[in-house]
Amino acid sequence: MSTQAELTARPPAGPAGARRLRAIIRTARPRQWPKNLLVIAAPLAGGVLGRPGDLARVAAAAAAFGLASVAVYAANDVADAERDRAHPVKRARPVAAGELRERDALILAAGCAVPALAAGLVAGTPLLSAAVAAYLVISFSYSMGLKHVPGLEAVLVASGFLLRVLGGAAATRVGPSGWFLLVCSCGALSVAIAKRYAERITLGGDATRHRPVMRSYPAPVLRLAQYTAATLMMACYLRWAISEPGAAHTWHLLSAVPLAAALWRFAALTGHPAIRPVEDMIARDGPMLACEAAWVSLFMTGLCLG
Repeated sequence: MSTQAELTARPPAGPAGARRLRAIIRTARPRQWPKNLLVIAAPLAGGVLGRPGDLARVAAAAAAFGLASVAVYAANDVADAERDRAHPVKRARPVAAGELRERDALILAAGCAVPALAAGLVAGTPLLSAAVAAYLVISFSYSMGLKHVPGLEAVLVASGFLLRVLGGAAATRVGPSGWFLLVCSCGALSVAIAKRYAERITLGGDATRHRPVMRSYPAPVLRLAQYTAATLMMACYLRWAISEPGAAHTWHLLSAVPLAAALWRFAALTGHPAIRPVEDMIARDGPMLACEAAWVSLFMTGLCLG
């Protein structure tokens, strides 16, 4: 009789080519791709998306980080294959389940990393390539060992979000303000900490089997750190809104209300055990989407009237 592990690792039925393609697509994590839309943050805040060519540059930045993230996912799946097999959800990942060979996953990683690095050079924005290169170096360093360093590993996860923002700024030649970068940094750190907290309360004592660094993260400390980062984000956002001139000042202050509501909803969602990724809570929860839509509407009104 087959064991559960053998059943999990057994490739699904169907032609070999179709199975391999499905495995590659699953390894690429298309459900995670929306986070690459963070490249639009700086040009949106800077009000430059109407300039000729900037939409194309933003699209190039999103594509570059999309390819880079696929490279990271594939390489990370190879590095974490053994631990993933002990995880209730991640054991179904193609490399861990034996549906995609490690060699093929590494070829996928290399095949995506090269065009990701070249995108900025082709688009005439070498700083975009620099941001992508920094993302790849940090991500691969994380996978190779830095993920075991308490505190630092959460900062490195957060840096992936921030580098997308900086990549969009580089692609469109926008100089983001200090307050804008602080808002993005605190928000990214809050999400990174929330990922660890959700993993801790969902897996309980088994969390350390999959991620040894979790031994250094008591759940109450993680929760407090999440609240602290979210509070700092709101403080920086309000400070930025206050500094806006004219009518933008009022509308951006008003936009802080749905933003605070979104942070509260996010905290509520991550406060309960859940198998789905934290990113799904942001992109697929109805009340969260309503808060995000309200924030975008008020924010855009402020930009148009400012």
